[in-house]
Amino acid sequence: MRTFGFPEFMFILEAARWTLALSLIAFIGGAVLGLIIALMRTSDSMAARRGSTVFIQIFQGTPLLLQLFLIFFGAPVLGFDINPWIAAGVALILNSAAFLGEIWRGCIEAVPSGQREAAEALSLKYVARMRDVVLPQAFKIALAPTVGYLVQIIKGTSLAAIIGFTEITRAGQIINSATFQPLVVFSVVAVIYFAICWPLSLLAARIERRGARTFTR
Repeated sequence: MRTFGFPEFMFILEAARWTLALSLIAFIGGAVLGLIIALMRTSDSMAARRGSTVFIQIFQGTPLLLQLFLIFFGAPVLGFDINPWIAAGVALILNSAAFLGEIWRGCIEAVPSGQREAAEALSLKYVARMRDVVLPQAFKIALAPTVGYLVQIIKGTSLAAIIGFTEITRAGQIINSATFQPLVVFSVVAVIYFAICWPLSLLAARIERRGARTFTR
């Protein structure tokens, strides 16, 4: 048994890059798919609305941990060779898309109806109406909750440790197995998560306050 020291701390700290990389993959992939889901939820097509609603209900209504297990252990059963990187990325993208899609759906619907009516009066088609009128305004409304949800994505990557993905939490588990100092090890893990997430929480709060001042003018 060895004592927790600087090399052990650096091992956990270096694992933070994989946490950040996985978070970035989940956010970008979730944002692209989430925007599609949000547009489907607000479209004129009944089939699109129902399909996107089912997607959201499935991924919001089941635990992320279960989704990780189903993808990681289910893919080989179906004949797909999958590693923890891919499994964690796919699960987090799908889960993030469900939540971001619903957040952005609310932001799109929060755009004053008069803006839509004006665009329709100008005979703008759906794509032009969304691109030029609705989405730019919805983007400003969505900025604060989107940054806030990014914090949840970062914290959600800790569940990937269950399938062997070596991020901050998994690195902490490895070091704890060698040092048997759980209080010290997982305190360091918590501090690293806090150092990553706290600035983003402050940024989200600042954007929200700035948006509130804009709307009250």
